[in-house]
Amino acid sequence: MYRQKKAHDKDVIINVHFKYTVKAVCRGVFMSMLLLALSGCSMIDEDLSDCGQETKMDYELELVTNITTEVETQLNTQTDVSLASSLKDYLKDIFSDYAHDVNLFFYGIDGDSTLQHHDSHIMNGSESSYTLYIPRQKYMHIAVANVEGDPVVHLEGTESCHTAVLRQAEGDTIDSHNTGIFTARQLMQMFEGIDQTFNVKLYMCNCSAMLVVDPNGHDISGMNVFTTGFATAFFIADSIYEFKIPSPLIRTKRLEPDENGHVGFVSVNFPSREPSTPQTAKASQTRTVIETTEPFIAQPGDEVLWEFQIFLPQPDGTITKAILGIREPLRAGQLKIVRVRIGDDGIPRPESQEVGVSVTLDWKPGSTYHPNL
Repeated sequence: MYRQKKAHDKDVIINVHFKYTVKAVCRGVFMSMLLLALSGCSMIDEDLSDCGQETKMDYELELVTNITTEVETQLNTQTDVSLASSLKDYLKDIFSDYAHDVNLFFYGIDGDSTLQHHDSHIMNGSESSYTLYIPRQKYMHIAVANVEGDPVVHLEGTESCHTAVLRQAEGDTIDSHNTGIFTARQLMQMFEGIDQTFNVKLYMCNCSAMLVVDPNGHDISGMNVFTTGFATAFFIADSIYEFKIPSPLIRTKRLEPDENGHVGFVSVNFPSREPSTPQTAKASQTRTVIETTEPFIAQPGDEVLWEFQIFLPQPDGTITKAILGIREPLRAGQLKIVRVRIGDDGIPRPESQEVGVSVTLDWKPGSTYHPNL
């Protein structure tokens, strides 16, 4: 994980928001409540004073992101103002401290770490409070926020701690994520007879990429843009991403052109792989980004980690396909903006020399390309 401390500048923005409280009760009272519930009693008259103390849990959405810095760096001219505004408006519900829904899972720590208790709430806000009655014991706790409103990503395998996974929809081509998804995992030992407070921090597990196209007088109304090379699943307890080969293509959202005709194409997805390390010659594991000094600064490596794929119809009826290869990782919570300009020959060319490009001038539909990233 990325754990160094950040103390200054705007490269990382940390927003600390929604909180609510959970109460745990002693084992004896919990069993009494359970028996009464099973017997059909509609009212529980149990003296909770025997339990003595409360256990509180404060949940905080911590957004570690570079979105402000990236927008100010890449969309920094007067002509980029409207495009920057459109991007911020589109991503306002992605890079956000707002919690629509929260799922809480409490697992035993022995054997298969099976599920002991699950609780879910629709919050639609940044703050909420309620009471949850569970026996005091040792748990492996997992929390997930904002997954219910995203049809592209779903929870599965939650019957056991280490099989709980956020899995992306299957398919060669899929839609972008609809929400900014946050997760947490924390070992909790609840003791009877003492006050306890657990601070649970949830971190973003998806990210975003944007392609800005300068048409340079060309008609790009028929242009289609996809991203690819990203993880397809996220195992919550271990905070590790899974990558499927071939990597699916992810559809981008086309933003309205600005006054100069520049168009933005945006995807929201899981992160890319990390670069290979000299020690192992293998890509390091991709994890969520937490407190760090420079979480989104990475030197370009020798390998392409993820791509933009551009399909541009030409006046002669052919389709030009351009593949932009990015050699810097795209990490959880990050926004990456890449700019291209359509040349006089109708070929998209990246403005940055760090972005590679390969072009097929007469691409035929059905010539499916599956990148082995």
